[in-house]
Amino acid sequence: MEIRVLAKHGKGVREIAREVGVSRNTVRRYLRDPEAARYRSRPPRSGKLSAFESYIAERLATAAPERLEATVLLRELRERGYAGGYSILKEHLARLRPVTAPEPVVRFETAPGEQMQVDWAVIRRGADRLSVFVATLGWSRAAYVEFVGDERLETLLACHEHAFLAFGGVPWEVLYDNMRTVVLERNRYGRGRHRFQPGFLDFAGHCGFRPRLCQPYRAQSKGKVERFIRYLRGSFWLPLASRMAAEGLVVDQAAANLAVGRWLREVANARVHATTGEVPADRLEAERPALGPIPPPYGGQLPRRVAEAPPPARPPVAGLQHPLALYDALFVAPGLPGAAP
Repeated sequence: MEIRVLAKHGKGVREIAREVGVSRNTVRRYLRDPEAARYRSRPPRSGKLSAFESYIAERLATAAPERLEATVLLRELRERGYAGGYSILKEHLARLRPVTAPEPVVRFETAPGEQMQVDWAVIRRGADRLSVFVATLGWSRAAYVEFVGDERLETLLACHEHAFLAFGGVPWEVLYDNMRTVVLERNRYGRGRHRFQPGFLDFAGHCGFRPRLCQPYRAQSKGKVERFIRYLRGSFWLPLASRMAAEGLVVDQAAANLAVGRWLREVANARVHATTGEVPADRLEAERPALGPIPPPYGGQLPRRVAEAPPPARPPVAGLQHPLALYDALFVAPGLPGAAP
């Protein structure tokens, strides 16, 4: 544009070239060809991710409005022959969705065998209710997950027993929020002295752990299990449920537990933890000697009796009649070569 303006003011090619700082041939070319000044973008080169962009867009649309993590997509793409790296995929996803800054977290660490954090998460409500019990050891970050159909006291106690067996011992204290099956009234007998549910308190004494309550309205008090629940939703449940939905299927309790057991072994407890910098499964081996012994099966008194009339049979839910092998085939966890990814 500057060359043409100078030419309109009557300046010659040599003078224009001297003022603009280009060669005389360049000045002549811009004056001769009106299209020469326009930038012609090069056609984009086909990168390693180009062949998978449609698949990525489809997976993000299927999972919406939930966020599908880049690590999950990386595993799926590598199963389909993707040879690129994690950074390329992460940059591509950043262009497709805004990045939110994580909230600052205050870390509180405990000694080996000292604490386990427990919480429920509701996955699905209604007649086909599905909840998930999550337990995380404070020091090793090893996790146990079990999908259930209710959050009754009997279910909670059974999940505790399964978690103790999975960890190979009992921690000295277990941290909870205001579960109705755990505490009936906070600070009933003074500050920090709560009225616990009698059946649960009897179970805690039988197993040899002390129940402890986190501060009300402060999820950070049990931040380890809260963060793991978010990780569980993004890395396990959302990929599995979205794949099932694409096939017109619904994930039932048995299929979820079958898949999550594999995910815990091969992904969650085998990854390098972002906070500790170590593999939870390896740290569990070091933490296990500090855990208490596994108690015998609990046979105490529970509020619901076996003699109660059985509930009416529910009609079958669409998608639950498929064999478990179908769910296992659709949820393909990566085969990690070692304990750490």
